[in-house]
Amino acid sequence: MKRFFLSFAIAMATVLSASAETALVAQKPFDNFYIGIGGGVATPLKLKKIFPLNGTASVFVGKQFTPVWGAEIEGTFWFGSHAYGNEAQPRIHFNETANGYKTIVRGHYVGVNATLNLSNLFGGYKGVPRSFEVGLVAGLGWTHAYAPGQKLKYGNHVDGKTGVDLLFNLGAAKAHTIRIQPAIDWTIGGTANTGFPLKASKAELHLMAAYIYHFGNSNGTHYFKMYDDSALRAEIARLNDELAKKPKEVVVEKVVEKVVEKPVASAIAATTVVTFAQGSAALTAEAKADLDKVKGAVEIIATASPEGSSAYNKKLSQKRADAVAEYLKSKGVTVNTAVGQGVTGSASNRIAIISAR
Repeated sequence: MKRFFLSFAIAMATVLSASAETALVAQKPFDNFYIGIGGGVATPLKLKKIFPLNGTASVFVGKQFTPVWGAEIEGTFWFGSHAYGNEAQPRIHFNETANGYKTIVRGHYVGVNATLNLSNLFGGYKGVPRSFEVGLVAGLGWTHAYAPGQKLKYGNHVDGKTGVDLLFNLGAAKAHTIRIQPAIDWTIGGTANTGFPLKASKAELHLMAAYIYHFGNSNGTHYFKMYDDSALRAEIARLNDELAKKPKEVVVEKVVEKVVEKPVASAIAATTVVTFAQGSAALTAEAKADLDKVKGAVEIIATASPEGSSAYNKKLSQKRADAVAEYLKSKGVTVNTAVGQGVTGSASNRIAIISAR
């Protein structure tokens, strides 16, 4: 068993490290939200007395933080009292009086669930959801059952939930999902439960089918979008070519002197590329470490990603060029030019290119 958990931990670490290299477009606070509504049936987990089935209705709102991890708030309403116990006549008849039940809804549950997309975790995320995905869900919440009279003491308790998500993503934009969710609802706390918290005699088997709508995101899709790495590399190459074609500086001749100084401007010796966080012109520690290696005289071209307006991107790119220039000057490097070009292509170009001559 120890070997199994060790192997599983190593596999998870390998997958997570690979996922960390995936270049996703940064999401904004209200991106990747979804809303869902569903219905289902439930019965005691031990299955000694399955019928009558308890009908349920659920609503939930959630957010995907990454293609793998997410969270949601769920509310579920119960329409039956065939809950716990395995007797022919269950011990707890919620909301039942001599004249029948007082309300249609016999109880409700409100909880917070964590979701884990196994398909993206182990298969990787390619920029578009798969047509079919498998995931896990686990949650914790509070249940209130409408029990009359003295039986009200059974009406409030902490509940848990564990289940499997079978997700069918529909449409060209993958904005719609059908979720089939078999789950177990556990009674964890309350006066009706003592001892080990996860008891089969105090649990229900719950099968739910739900429709989910994924709201549109700021990136123009209904899901996470990936960087076009090939376009970014092509854009860097284009900027390098542009720097190479720029006229060289005029070198003052000193041929009559015995010692001839080396020209300030010569053939391009090296190109350094530093990146910035979205919307920022601050140099990161990694960028400063790269700039510390730059020597001689340099020319700087800075760019911005295409999210903002043209005027804003032009101003931001110039701030980035100036930030690089000021830092290099403080290190004794000669800065010939420092130009912000705004957005220069379709890729996300939060970069500054420093050409050392």
